[in-house]
Amino acid sequence: MFPIRRNRRLRTSEAVRGLVRETIITPNDFLVPLFVVEGNGIKEEIASMPNYYRYSLDLLKDEVKLLWNLGLKSVLLFVKVPNNLKDNKGAEALNPDGLMQRAIKTVKDVCPGMLVMTDVALDPFSSYGHDGIIENGKIINDRTVEVLAEMSISHAEAGADFVAPSDMMDGRILGIREGLDQSNFIDVGIMSYSAKYASAFYGPFRDALDSAPVDMIDVPKDKKTYQMDYANRDEAIRETEMDINEGADIVMVKPGLSYLDIVRDIRNNFEIPIAVYQVSGEYAMLKAAAEKGWLDHDTVMLEQITSIKRAGADIIASYFAKDVVKLLNR
Repeated sequence: MFPIRRNRRLRTSEAVRGLVRETIITPNDFLVPLFVVEGNGIKEEIASMPNYYRYSLDLLKDEVKLLWNLGLKSVLLFVKVPNNLKDNKGAEALNPDGLMQRAIKTVKDVCPGMLVMTDVALDPFSSYGHDGIIENGKIINDRTVEVLAEMSISHAEAGADFVAPSDMMDGRILGIREGLDQSNFIDVGIMSYSAKYASAFYGPFRDALDSAPVDMIDVPKDKKTYQMDYANRDEAIRETEMDINEGADIVMVKPGLSYLDIVRDIRNNFEIPIAVYQVSGEYAMLKAAAEKGWLDHDTVMLEQITSIKRAGADIIASYFAKDVVKLLNR
């Protein structure tokens, strides 16, 4: 007790603080989201996500090499699908020569050691911007799960190491796991978006992929019938437990900063790797505040990332990954 015990002794210098620091950030903590588009020579900045880009496959190669050289060894692929290829059944998602399938092969060709995870959901392929098939104004769960399983098999055939279902349909982890196993892809893992909330922080991401729900009569105006109510906490445990029982190898909480209590709850209840997605709205807010000089970009960025890992995350999907690693490598 005081005065024999003085806690400030362990804060007297950066050397001491570094020596006793509990939470350490390394490049191995990160999963890098990448947005892919059709075409050639395309590196287009996303207006609502400053300094983040969509890449055509030829320039995706250069980005993947850069990430690898920085020590970033895992990517999560998303595709922006042309409107003429969208429908209500996700037919293009199953095209063996589709953009996602070619993106997987591109990454593996240029960097075989890169861990490739793929987004599994219908919203980029849907003419309605929803994660499931729509009938009579409702999202149809079981038929959607069948398509998601086929989609996962297609990604595995193209070379994906993990599939990452982000749709929040009931039973989709079991459907995907059975489909992969029956197709002899027993080593392909599943990272489930287990606790994905119906959040207002997703706006810039939907701009990036043109995947926002359309405003039409007889079409749900939002995703609240399948994504979780942000007022709920215990529900996240139920969702996560179900996904683990159905075969998920990694579980995810999305978004990040506003849901760190959920991350800690899952960490306290389950022994499984936990991912957190620090989403586009979180990224955009810091970029905007830093541009106005209201916050110091790098200091706040590191504090945010550290808080996510401190809460219990093993994996952080973040648009800041490159910035953080460059900062750490200085």
